Amino acid sequence: MKYYAIIVGGGSGKRMQNAIAKQFLLLKNKPVLMHTLSTFHSSPFKPEIILVLHPHLHQYWEELRLKYDFTIPHLLIRGGDQRFHSVRNGLMAIKGEGIVAIHDAVRPLVSQKLITNTFEHAEENGNAVCCIKPSDSVRRVKTTQQSKVINRDELVMIQTPQVFEISQLRKAYQQPYRAKFTDDATVVEKAGFAINLVEGERNNLKITYPEDLELANFLLK
Repeated sequence: MKYYAIIVGGGSGKRMQNAIAKQFLLLKNKPVLMHTLSTFHSSPFKPEIILVLHPHLHQYWEELRLKYDFTIPHLLIRGGDQRFHSVRNGLMAIKGEGIVAIHDAVRPLVSQKLITNTFEHAEENGNAVCCIKPSDSVRRVKTTQQSKVINRDELVMIQTPQVFEISQLRKAYQQPYRAKFTDDATVVEKAGFAINLVEGERNNLKITYPEDLELANFLLK
């Protein structure tokens, strides 16, 4: 069985209030993205890594690789307008069958345990999507004065990696893009496949806001 990891890094620095794309911000003295790639490279599954970045970020990434002497092998692919198109571009670079993990470039604290668990579960069940339960109360908001409580025991928060048999993902990404395709699980589910949830990790945070980067630095210490 062959294993792959598509690392999707198309985000900008807008919500980080930073001109630098968030996957390039420094975390423990090296770019966030390098932490993410290193963890997948060190996985027992040794997946072939496909990195998807927006075309205007390619040159900057090459400069960072030289600056930090980053030598982990990976294939650099052009990203698309939406995450959907970026994943599809990455998928097109895979010619054979196997198992592929899709992971956010800005989730650098993903553990070896979680990567292993999702690969193993997907190999056995066709796919594996990690999630965690919300710890706070949740309400559905209609207006600022109208809201309704939701039973949080019926909700989960989806993370990456999301891992699939390549045949499932290929069929799913033959569909036209829809705005409701917020992650790979929604695309695969729309194609008729049941989604298998596995337990994620609270430390597997997505770096979106400045305080997320501070927390990630603290956790790495």
